[in-house]
Amino acid sequence: MYNQDLKNKWHDDPRNWKLGIFYFNKDDKRIVVSKRLNIFGWTINFANPLSYAILVGLIALIVYLRVHQIKTVYNFS
Repeated sequence: MYNQDLKNKWHDDPRNWKLGIFYFNKDDKRIVVSKRLNIFGWTINFANPLSYAILVGLIALIVYLRVHQIKTVYNFS
């Protein structure tokens, strides 16, 4: 595995940040990384194909729960 110094170097490299907010590093196998400023939480590594699957799954779950909530509130069958 990669050591923490290398991960920090990748994280701090501006070439790995598209538009300053999207982390994109094919060498970094992590799916979730902290944002450029750690106080703002986490983001995904958009160079990792699994990230897209997780993102689509999360969006699908949110849409499903929202639709289910609307059906429950308005008593649709």
